[in-house]
Amino acid sequence: MSGRFVTFEGIDGAGKSSHIEALAQWVRERGHEVVVTREPGGTPLAERLREMVLVEPMDTLTELLLVFAARRDHLAGQILPALARGATVLCDRFTDASFAYQGAGRGLEAARIGALEQWVQEGRQPDLTIWFDLPAAVAAQRRAAARQPDRFEQQDEAFFGRVRNGYAARAREHAVRFVRIDSEGSPAQVWRQVVAAAETRGWW
Repeated sequence: MSGRFVTFEGIDGAGKSSHIEALAQWVRERGHEVVVTREPGGTPLAERLREMVLVEPMDTLTELLLVFAARRDHLAGQILPALARGATVLCDRFTDASFAYQGAGRGLEAARIGALEQWVQEGRQPDLTIWFDLPAAVAAQRRAAARQPDRFEQQDEAFFGRVRNGYAARAREHAVRFVRIDSEGSPAQVWRQVVAAAETRGWW
């Protein structure tokens, strides 16, 4: 039996992380094993690489390579074994974030990212991507009220506008697996959209 791979995407402050545990509980209540994980991260090595990416100054290509190194270890050590035993994997970010952040946000060519995507993932893509879409200005207000910013969250509003556009482009390219969530509403309104996205697949 093969499990389901579901990714949560969106710019920082869009609210995705606050709903991932709720969806995990929703799926568990229907009798399925659920693994909740994140990127960069998810394994001891990938978590160490995450700390470097979020804190250490580096150029954009170095950043991209570290993210994909973490992703490969995450796939091999966590995601693929969980899917092989039939678990549902809910992952806070995956490769769409690389196209949005290092690609659209920082200006790296999509072809470079795509080459790493094919090499590292060997064709494995999410079965469903839940995209929490929010204007950059609104996301900035939420981030300011929530936490101390990391190296990404310190970027200006224009950067996050480009990242949002990168997600939109990725959603158009992969329309079958993407579901857009209007993240401007209340938590209850957003949650109803998340449940609707899950229910339409008929997996659980």
